[in-house]
Amino acid sequence: MSDEEYMKIAYQQACLARGIDEVPIGAIIVKDGEIIAKAYNQKESTHDVTAHAEMIAIREACQKLGNWYLDGCTLYSTLEPCIMCSGAIIQSRIEKVVFAAKGQRWHGLSTFLANHEFNHHPQVISGILEKQCCLLLSQYFKEKRKHDK
Repeated sequence: MSDEEYMKIAYQQACLARGIDEVPIGAIIVKDGEIIAKAYNQKESTHDVTAHAEMIAIREACQKLGNWYLDGCTLYSTLEPCIMCSGAIIQSRIEKVVFAAKGQRWHGLSTFLANHEFNHHPQVISGILEKQCCLLLSQYFKEKRKHDK
């Protein structure tokens, strides 16, 4: 499968998040062509600040592989991973990160990697299904603002 095809699956996860009134961000992890983890944001429903899609997917992948090293794995996320998720990506040694939309409110993976030296540096690809994922996020927040008035 291509990066775009995998990102479509992460997008489906983001739609599940939106369906339960969570910020619509989805993530999957792939190893050797097999999806080993799927997740979506669950911060609100679990009352857990660490329940980002990427963190949940990383935990699930580690459990599935029986190891906290995720060598040879690719993480797909509909939004650029935040600093917290970036730390987990580096610690778990994920080989490649593919994200759709660039984060606009917070510094993310790109800034983190550009401004610090680490013993592991994943390959990063951005902009895959960017318009579609940005639209999902902007519609969600537009709807939230309308309901908050």
